[in-house]
Amino acid sequence: MSDILTDIDQGVMTITLNRLDKKNSITTAMYAAVADALSAAQADPAVRVAVLQGHETVFCAGNDLADFLNAGPVGPDAPVFRFLQVLSTFPKPLVAAVCGPAVGVGTTALFHCDLVYAGDNAAFSMPFVNLGLCPEAGSSYLAPRLMGFARAAEALLLGEPFLAEAALEMGLVNRIVPPAEAAALAQRQARKLATKPLASLIETKRLMKRGQAEVVAERMREEGASFARMLGEPAAREAFASFLGKRRPKAA
Repeated sequence: MSDILTDIDQGVMTITLNRLDKKNSITTAMYAAVADALSAAQADPAVRVAVLQGHETVFCAGNDLADFLNAGPVGPDAPVFRFLQVLSTFPKPLVAAVCGPAVGVGTTALFHCDLVYAGDNAAFSMPFVNLGLCPEAGSSYLAPRLMGFARAAEALLLGEPFLAEAALEMGLVNRIVPPAEAAALAQRQARKLATKPLASLIETKRLMKRGQAEVVAERMREEGASFARMLGEPAAREAFASFLGKRRPKAA
């Protein structure tokens, strides 16, 4: 079965991370598949809204570290960068249902979603520094704007996780429900959106993001260059090796 599932119903494309045995950790092929799905949703006039979801026990454990070591981003056209570009510029409403761990890109991707519904078991974290890396997906810009600098510093410099209640308070999520209800709520809201004039939805989203979109695009390019460089440096290599070897990292 595919690691990425897509379905279109009543004007809503649902994209499901379906690698539960690996806690929905994302591979290069999965980035490409989600980018392709979002591109198709953007181009298809029958699709008015997209929904991104995982499982009620886990949304996304971040990157598959072994895959990233072997097939990490090597240029601006790498699948991960294409995914981030398509995600950040998706013009139609984008809804997410998030339950359980949302690690790394599992959290930063949410900054680009318009509505986010979380299970009460959701736990968000951006531990890039702990892996010898830097933020991605424009999160070095978007996290301080949304969370405030102090909270963003805890999340990005210390890599400290935060739970659904904190995410609700800071505006990252719209509502918290029991995990078994999150996907259904996201679908209900998406179908409400799908009944509204598509041109009005697109223009309203464009206007809300006007002025921010250009800054985010530039920040993502800068982050991407730094991320790709740091991925091959000793700190990241040691962090990844210690994680995969289930041992404490050696001091830099």
